Amino acid sequence: MKVVILAGGFGTRLSEATAVIPKPMVEVGGKPILWHIMKIYSHYGFNEFIICCGYKQYVIKEYFANYFRHNCDMTVDLSDNSIEVLDNHSENWKVTMIDTGINTLTGGRIKRIQKYIGDEPFLLTYGDGVGDVDILATIEAHKVSGKMLTMTTYQPSGKLGVVDIAEDGTINNFLEKPKIGGSWINAGFFVCEPGVFDVLEGDSEMFEREPMQRLLARQEMHAYKHTGFWKPMDTLNDNKELNALWDSGKAPWKIW
Repeated sequence: MKVVILAGGFGTRLSEATAVIPKPMVEVGGKPILWHIMKIYSHYGFNEFIICCGYKQYVIKEYFANYFRHNCDMTVDLSDNSIEVLDNHSENWKVTMIDTGINTLTGGRIKRIQKYIGDEPFLLTYGDGVGDVDILATIEAHKVSGKMLTMTTYQPSGKLGVVDIAEDGTINNFLEKPKIGGSWINAGFFVCEPGVFDVLEGDSEMFEREPMQRLLARQEMHAYKHTGFWKPMDTLNDNKELNALWDSGKAPWKIW
């Protein structure tokens, strides 16, 4: 199965970094978060990627175009400009990068890469979130469901502690980071049947809005509940938190 990664947005909430590079190229532990996402999939044996590019796409294309040389030992003979590769530390990845437009929304970006998928199921995720998601388990849950789309969902914790106080002032309970109202949110890491392309109508649609509503109306969506670690990188603080986890040597998404 091919892995489709949405990596074309402007990343406005992380403008401190995205004024220069696209958000998927913002680094965590010295590597773009896009690399971390690809390592998660690669760990489960999925090494063929289609990246939906847009904003500052040249940064992504140059990164992978030069990836092999930047991750191998080499000898350069300046007398004839020949290069001898001594030891390769690169990845076993095939990366297709497609210009899906600057202003195209997520539904349109997916629609534009249809011809590179063909009539096969595929994996789909965003270029800014990491987690210890069991990709094989999502695929198995998808197969069992028989639905057209499986969405990995996550139950986030609140950012502030919640105190349960009795009328007389007694504290009955304190939860440092309680789950938010039992709600589950979209964490990406989708499994899709090729029929998903049929509910996508154009560049101006957000995948998460009209197309998903069409799938819901047909009862073609299934939820895979992920209860481990998941975190999107929406803000500079998110980036700092992810870097701190990586630097501590305890990054939960580092499953490889």
